[in-house]
Amino acid sequence: MDFSSTVNGSLLEGFYPKGWDMKKIDECCSNSPESISERQPFWNKDFDIVPCENVYDFDMILGHEIALEIKSCKDEGRKLALILPVGPMGMYKWAVYFLKSWNVSCSHVYGFNMDEWSDAEGNTLESTNEGAFQYAMEHAFYGPLGELTVPVSQRNFATKTNLPTYPEKIKALKAEGAKLVTVFGIGRMCHIAFWEPHFAAEYASVEEWKKAPYRLGAKLHPLTIEQNALTSFKSRTTLVPCRANTIGPGIFLQSDKVIGGCDGAFNRGMQWQGMSLWMTLRYGPDMWVTSSFIPTLPGKIIYLKELAGPLCAECN
Repeated sequence: MDFSSTVNGSLLEGFYPKGWDMKKIDECCSNSPESISERQPFWNKDFDIVPCENVYDFDMILGHEIALEIKSCKDEGRKLALILPVGPMGMYKWAVYFLKSWNVSCSHVYGFNMDEWSDAEGNTLESTNEGAFQYAMEHAFYGPLGELTVPVSQRNFATKTNLPTYPEKIKALKAEGAKLVTVFGIGRMCHIAFWEPHFAAEYASVEEWKKAPYRLGAKLHPLTIEQNALTSFKSRTTLVPCRANTIGPGIFLQSDKVIGGCDGAFNRGMQWQGMSLWMTLRYGPDMWVTSSFIPTLPGKIIYLKELAGPLCAECN
């Protein structure tokens, strides 16, 4: 007795994206934890995964990766277009620590926040609102960098007026030789930024889907709302907006490198991100599973070892 044998006629019938192959998902999650690093045919030759024992190591390694990209581009005299998430967040204090230790200025960095809460028209929270992603970035990264920080004019947030300018700004930077690096987490619904799997129903082909640059006032999946209620709002669903502005595959699939972080574990053996991680690594590129395209790009995913499983009830 399991999901597939009981879903017909239940409240979950039609709840998950229609393009999801639940049998295939179950197969992805049935592999042994030790096999998670086995390279798949669709992985980019320069893509890899890095396990961590605990969240403290995770934060430090991810922060070091971000700081190292900033330093490397600085040393090369190259501009860096950095697409940034609000979640995970612990890496920013370490990125600040390393950049300050190395005395590396971020004058060459152009920051692009990948998403922001919104209403149906794409209007966002005020930057002074503690729930806004802009507020989080200013207080976790840009502010603590002090004199070494990214110039204010080079910080971009996903507002109704600014998000539509991302494609041309990034195109212009890349034309000048800038490196485009996307930092990300993987959502419960396998989204990157807030590019949800159900958006795939609106595109005639994968190629059309790949070109979509952004979306204003995007409808978020119910499980995305609950994920954020648990991880960011102390379980209080009533505080979580049901929509967001977000970049799309037309932007993040242009990345010269991706740096991902999966730290979705709670305690007492509980977690929420194991299935999403396995789907990302084993499902194979499919527009119904946004994160499945990540392994096709150069870069890496840093993850907590416990997310690899085994993913079974009797293995708690």
